[in-house]
Amino acid sequence: MSGPPRYLISDLCAYLEPYLPPEQVSEVYRAYLFGAEAHEGQKRKSGEPYIYHPLAVARTLGEMRMDYKCLIAALLHDVIEDTPVSKEDLAAVFDDEIAELVDGVSKLSQIDFASRAEAQAASLQKMLLAMTRDIRVILIKLADRLHNMRTMGVMRSEARRRISRETLDIFAPIANRLGINSIRVELEELGFSHYWPWRHLVLERAVQKAAGERSELLGTVEAALKRRLEQEDIPGEVTGRCKNLYSIYRKMRDKRRSFSDLVDVFGLRVTVDRVDTCYRVLGQVHNLYKPVPGRFKDYIAIPKANGYQSLHTVLFGPQGVPIEIQIRTAAMQRSAESGIAAHWMYKSGGQSSAPALALANEWLQNLLDMQRSAGNSVEFLEHVKVDLFPDEVYVFTPKGRILTLKRGATVVDFAYAIHSDIGNTCVAARIDRRMAALNTPLRSGQTVEIITAPGAKPNPSWLNFVVSGKARASIRGFLKNLKQLEAEALGRRLLNAELAGLGTEVDRVDSGRLSVYLADAGLPEVAALLADIGLGNRSPLLVARRLAGGVGELPAPELDPGADLHPHRLAIRGTEGMVVTFARCCRPIPGDPIAALFSPGRGIVVHRQECRNLGSLETKRDKRLQVEWAPEPDGDFPVEIRVEINNRCGALAMVAAAIAEQGSNIENVQSKDRDGMTTALEFLVAVRSRRHLARIMRRLRQIPLVIRIVRVGR
Repeated sequence: MSGPPRYLISDLCAYLEPYLPPEQVSEVYRAYLFGAEAHEGQKRKSGEPYIYHPLAVARTLGEMRMDYKCLIAALLHDVIEDTPVSKEDLAAVFDDEIAELVDGVSKLSQIDFASRAEAQAASLQKMLLAMTRDIRVILIKLADRLHNMRTMGVMRSEARRRISRETLDIFAPIANRLGINSIRVELEELGFSHYWPWRHLVLERAVQKAAGERSELLGTVEAALKRRLEQEDIPGEVTGRCKNLYSIYRKMRDKRRSFSDLVDVFGLRVTVDRVDTCYRVLGQVHNLYKPVPGRFKDYIAIPKANGYQSLHTVLFGPQGVPIEIQIRTAAMQRSAESGIAAHWMYKSGGQSSAPALALANEWLQNLLDMQRSAGNSVEFLEHVKVDLFPDEVYVFTPKGRILTLKRGATVVDFAYAIHSDIGNTCVAARIDRRMAALNTPLRSGQTVEIITAPGAKPNPSWLNFVVSGKARASIRGFLKNLKQLEAEALGRRLLNAELAGLGTEVDRVDSGRLSVYLADAGLPEVAALLADIGLGNRSPLLVARRLAGGVGELPAPELDPGADLHPHRLAIRGTEGMVVTFARCCRPIPGDPIAALFSPGRGIVVHRQECRNLGSLETKRDKRLQVEWAPEPDGDFPVEIRVEINNRCGALAMVAAAIAEQGSNIENVQSKDRDGMTTALEFLVAVRSRRHLARIMRRLRQIPLVIRIVRVGR
């Protein structure tokens, strides 16, 4: 039995002739001949000649009425990756613009990566960054992925699931972000059917059954709407619509609802000529059937992040069954199907989608910001994934500008959406003129004013509540840079402490000897050496000996087994930042006798001297560091106390009030019921010193209900 007829180059050229000049169609044909020759002898897994694949990709882009250079790049999109043809060859035969497009789509196949995930992330990063220079790169890639998904039946089950997962996680969301609904829906359907074939089948049968049951009901509403439009002399088209299976599945999964609970599986769409007509139709619809309160959305006045515009309302239909109605213009419908691709349609008589283009460009700028802040391609891809699922809220700046943020976005997300510098220095906000904390979730319609301070900087705890990729990437990037600077400062202090015993300091070390050491260590500059020491990756004692006199000139003396290798004490101020951490096992505070261990990558970890986890001096002599508290340490230090108390109403409030009375903040509290009569309350409180802790404990002992107080941690 023969398969479907093949789509030939003659068919593509015939399709292009109505909207492209003859000379451009000829160039497309020349590109086909070049690609066919380059792929000569290559076959797809299905056994068909490879050139059928790029031809199908070009067809999809032709249906989107893309320009001829985009079509040429589609026909040649695999020649750099799969044939001996180079980017320079393409530039010579065609031009630099086409060569750049093809190179943007090509994977990074010449570089060895540690894992498949890293290779995938690096290739996607390359493609996304190429997209920021020319949006057509991603359009070609989407059309490429669409044809691959359509023809994936011949592949092994494992490969189908892997490619489908990537399609659902990356490519379908990108199509949605760019507003290309036609491609997004098909990618989701194909990915869903290949990744969860049984779930797809069950849901498909449920939709078919429900469609039969709802057909008469929808027909009644459709007829009523058409009659009302005719009566009011409003030109418009009423059609039925069904939510695609993957959207239904995601809604059931994310909102934990059964299929029968969903009200927007089936609905009607009204398409009219002008924007003002949309609102006239809305009035007639609400006059015909009662609207469901709280279910009206005006995406015309406030478009979605991808430029989508429409009016959505849910009505109480016949028999009280809820029915969703969408009202939009014909131009909005074309833009909803083609999104950013509609920008190129103006050449064939369509309207340019300027709003969609502006929103896409704004997202592309965010991608560049995330790229600058991300540490590597895997981290960059993680931030992109976060941004690809925008269930939006719409908030206003004090000047009336509308910002679209992901649902669950906080004040910090809003600040970074305005500008990275605003996010880095924000300290509070006013929401609808009322003061609000930085972790406050935002709701649509709120007006947000960010309050900044010149010396403020991001807090690592912000990563626990921000939801946007840009905010997450910016915070991580700032903290990495800050940690590097703090590591350099700590490294300088540690090295100078060791060099002091040898009669010198970092800035007085012989430059020639320093250069030799940096070359041997493979470090580019002194700052990198200091940061390495501060992060605990390099012993300051060994570096000091080498710099002061060389290994051969200053041999290591014989030391007593109990002697400390780093005799010069480092003063802990509490302001060292992320490169000095305080062990959670024993919670040291100013006034405690302390010691520290080097922890590679983290810097130094400070323990109380009696802490069991500090280990024996013998096993960790090379990592141990003598430290002491500076005369006046700065900041608050967390410490755990356990309060055993008679179980009475209001006991917790009484203890908490006593702690607050002594100027201490409670960061966490846990309650453990003992025997019904007594309760153990474990508080994590912030104190300034042992004296401060002693005052708190004395105050708690004055409470009659308190039986016993102990400090937790050894």
